Amino acid sequence: MTQKSNFELIKSSKRLVVKVGSKLLVDETDGKIRESWLNSLCEDIARWKATAQELIIVSSGAIALGRRYLNLRSGDLKLEEKQAAAAAGMVRLAHAYHESLSKYNLSVAQILLTLNDSEDRRRYLNARSTINTLLSVSAVPLINENDTIATDEIRFGDNDRLAARVATMVSADLLILLSNIDGLYTSDPKEENAAQLVPLITEVTPEIEAMAGDIVSVDSSGGMPTKLAAAKQCLSAACKMVISEGMDEYPLKRLEDGANCSWFLPSSNPQTSRKLWIAGSLQSCGSIKVDAGATAALKDGSSLLPAGVLEVSGSFQRGDAITILDEKGIEIGRGLSAYSYADASKIKGHKTDEIASLLGFIGRLEMIHRDDLVIF
Repeated sequence: MTQKSNFELIKSSKRLVVKVGSKLLVDETDGKIRESWLNSLCEDIARWKATAQELIIVSSGAIALGRRYLNLRSGDLKLEEKQAAAAAGMVRLAHAYHESLSKYNLSVAQILLTLNDSEDRRRYLNARSTINTLLSVSAVPLINENDTIATDEIRFGDNDRLAARVATMVSADLLILLSNIDGLYTSDPKEENAAQLVPLITEVTPEIEAMAGDIVSVDSSGGMPTKLAAAKQCLSAACKMVISEGMDEYPLKRLEDGANCSWFLPSSNPQTSRKLWIAGSLQSCGSIKVDAGATAALKDGSSLLPAGVLEVSGSFQRGDAITILDEKGIEIGRGLSAYSYADASKIKGHKTDEIASLLGFIGRLEMIHRDDLVIF
């Protein structure tokens, strides 16, 4: 495939996730925020947001900040020490981003996730809805692992994979991994003078994985192997990913202007991949029959509203896949229900402004949102 420029690949992406490594954000000598660098990153973010791009930040650094603040020992920390450091550091991390982003009139909102949150269907939907709502009001979601409560069994373990999971969760177009290295090399460039940067990868093969080293720093849980694991996840969800060196100020502008990097490019787009997943990989837990007006609206790309629903059957919960039938009982599509069978049965045939009185709470306006819907 023909390699597009960094600028083209970035500007063709509407929704982007930017992962910031600990080494970039926290000074290794004194354990403090690199304020000038962070201000330059936030200026980059503000410039991109001004072009109607949506930005999500997944930031490391809480443990690195907290361990110095609490005077914890050097070297590897025990799980409970990491949790204590994260609790102290996250306050400072969020405040630092708030201070920098507010200079450009941008709001920031903190979200803490565990692996369970991304694997349990209902928690997954709640997290995705929260992020989408924040983006809809032009806020910048700031995401980190919830180290203060996570055990080894429910931890992501590194923010590269967390960033990839967030990117796939929200159907992002591009994940940018800002690191202390400018991409994947054929071998360790610190040890091999002949090592060459690999600028384009379309599949993470065993040969590609063999190029990765395994050295991590005291304050970092990642390395090239975790970045390749993130790339696998992104490519499977048709999300572009790039590894770029970010130590210097204005790291996003430098990437945009053509800095060396490694691109991981899928063959389709995130929405197409998600639609294929809904259509063919999920077992239907029930069905909804819709009227002629709803059928026409769905085929035109609209969401399914309760008013157009005639019948509800099956046994499904919020987030489960269900079949959509027309008035003749012919399957016309599939989607992820925003309501359980019990709640869907109560609001079928009713207008959206009646949902709160029927259910006793304010739910989603759509029975199935168009992003969670495939029409055959």
